[in-house]
Amino acid sequence: MKVLLINPNFPTSFWSFEGALKLLGRKALLPPLGLLTVAALLPQDWEFRLVDRDFQTLEDADWDWADLVIISGMIVQRADMLGLIRESKQRGKPVAVGGPYAMSLPDEVLEAGADFAVLDEGELTIPIFVEALLNGATSGTFTAKGQKADMHTSPKPRFDLINIYDYNSLSIQFSRGCPFLCEFCDIITLFGRRPRTKTPAQIREELDQLYDLGWRGGIFMVDDNFIGNRLTVKPMLDEVIAWQTEHGFPFTFTTEASVDLAEDPGLMSMMRKANFTTVFVGIETPDEDSLIHIKKKQNVRGSLVDRVKTINQSGLKIIGGFIIGFDGEKPGADKRILEFVEDAQIPMVIVSLLQALPKTALTDRLRAEGRLLQTERDADLNSNRLTNFVPTRPLTELAQEHTAIYENLYEPRHYMDRAYRHAMATKDGVWPTKGIPPSSFPLNFKQVMTMLKVLSLHGLIRSSRGLFWRASLDLYRNNKAGLKGFFSMLAMFEHFYVFRNDVQTEIEGQLALLSEEDQNRTWSPPEHGEAKVG
Repeated sequence: MKVLLINPNFPTSFWSFEGALKLLGRKALLPPLGLLTVAALLPQDWEFRLVDRDFQTLEDADWDWADLVIISGMIVQRADMLGLIRESKQRGKPVAVGGPYAMSLPDEVLEAGADFAVLDEGELTIPIFVEALLNGATSGTFTAKGQKADMHTSPKPRFDLINIYDYNSLSIQFSRGCPFLCEFCDIITLFGRRPRTKTPAQIREELDQLYDLGWRGGIFMVDDNFIGNRLTVKPMLDEVIAWQTEHGFPFTFTTEASVDLAEDPGLMSMMRKANFTTVFVGIETPDEDSLIHIKKKQNVRGSLVDRVKTINQSGLKIIGGFIIGFDGEKPGADKRILEFVEDAQIPMVIVSLLQALPKTALTDRLRAEGRLLQTERDADLNSNRLTNFVPTRPLTELAQEHTAIYENLYEPRHYMDRAYRHAMATKDGVWPTKGIPPSSFPLNFKQVMTMLKVLSLHGLIRSSRGLFWRASLDLYRNNKAGLKGFFSMLAMFEHFYVFRNDVQTEIEGQLALLSEEDQNRTWSPPEHGEAKVG
C-alpha cells in the first residue's frame, strides 16, 4: 500500500512566523507530528510519502503514486483540508481524514467527500481502520467510543519521512488532556480531563531518535498542559536532565503550561535544568470577574501578574495568550491587557477575539442562549478573526480594541523595550543550581548569521536603532547571557511587525461584509424574563 500523507496549509496567523522563519533560514515552524505518528501506527511494510503544504507543492506524480490519501489537521487548517479532500476524490483516490478538526466536525469532512473518518486517538482507531481496509471496506467512520488511549502504546514518530532541517523546531508529545474546566477550550472534550503521559523511557528513546538523526536545537514538548499531571512530569524531567547531561545539552525545550506553574519553584527549577527556555501561558484576561465566569479559576489564585513575573524570574520566557470579548467585559480591555503586559514584561503576546469552538461548554451555552451565528465566520482559532456569536459589547468596539492592541504591542520601540526588560528580568542562561556549564550552549553558525541579520535590521536600518544599541550594551554589561534571548526575540519580531497589519486588514475586511445592525448587535443577560438582543 502506497500512502500519501498530506499536511494542509496553515493560513497566515500569529503562529505562522513567516518573516521570522525567513530570517532564520527555515521553511516552517514545526513538523506535522500527528501525521508522523499516524505513519508509525500504520503497517510498517506500507510505503509512505509526506507532503507538507506549508512549503511544498503537491505534484501530479504524488497523486499518481498514491493508493491511499491520508489528511490530518487542526480546525485552523479547515479551508485547505476540505479542498484537498475534494481534489483527492476528483483524482479517484480513496481518502481518510483524522485529527482535531475531523474529531470536532466529522460531518464537514464527510460531506466534502472523505471516504474514511478515523476519529479520536489513533492508537485506538487506526488498527480498526486498517483491519477494515484490508477486509475490503471502501468507507466508514471509526471512533474509540469514549475510550482514551494509553500513551504508553504510542510509537516513535516517523521523522525519517521529512527533512528535519526544513523546520525551526522539532516536536515530542509527552501528554494529552488537561485537568481544568475552561469554558471556551475544547481540549477536555477531545482528550479528556485526566492527563495521560508517556513514560520517561519513551521520552529518552525519542530524544535518542532526534539526536541520531542529527538534530541540534529546539524541541516543542507538545502538551495540552505540560504540568497537568504533576506525578509524572517530574520523573520525566529527571530523565531529560540526565539525558541532556550525557549528551552535552544539544536541545532547548518549549512547552505550554497553566499559570499555576508559578506555585511550584521546584518544578520550574527542574525545567530550567533540563533546558526548557520558553512556555506559552494562557493568561486570557486581567479581569478577574471574566476569569471566574469562564471557569478559569486556576488564574485567580493570587496575583496573576506576580505569578507571571515569578515564572519569568525562574529563567523561563513566557509567551502570553489573551482574549477579548468575554461576557460582561467592560470597555477598555485593550488598555488593561497592555498595562498587564507592560507590568509583567511579556514581549511575545497573542491576542484573539473570543471564538466559540465546536464541542465546548461555551458553544453549548451560546447555542442555548440563541447567540451562535450561522455565517462564514466559523471559529478557526486564528487571531485575525471576528467572534462567531453575538457578544455583550458591540462587535465594532471589540474589533477596534483588538486592532489597537496589536498596533501598540508590536510598535518597534514598545516591543524592543519589553524584550530588553524581559531579558534583564529572566537572567537568561543563569542556572538555579550548579553543575551545568554555560559552554553547553554555544551559538551555531545559523544562529550567528541570524544575530548578524538582527543586528543589521535593528542596529542600522530601523528608527529604533538607538534603543537597540542602548539595550544591547546594557545587557552586555549586566547580563551577557541574556543577549542571545534578546536577539532571538527580535528575530521573532520580523513576523509580528507584519502580522499586526494583517490583523487590521483582515478584521476591517470582515466588518465591511456585515450590516451596521450586525456590527452593533449585542446580547444582554435576562433579568426578569427573556434575554435582550439590541
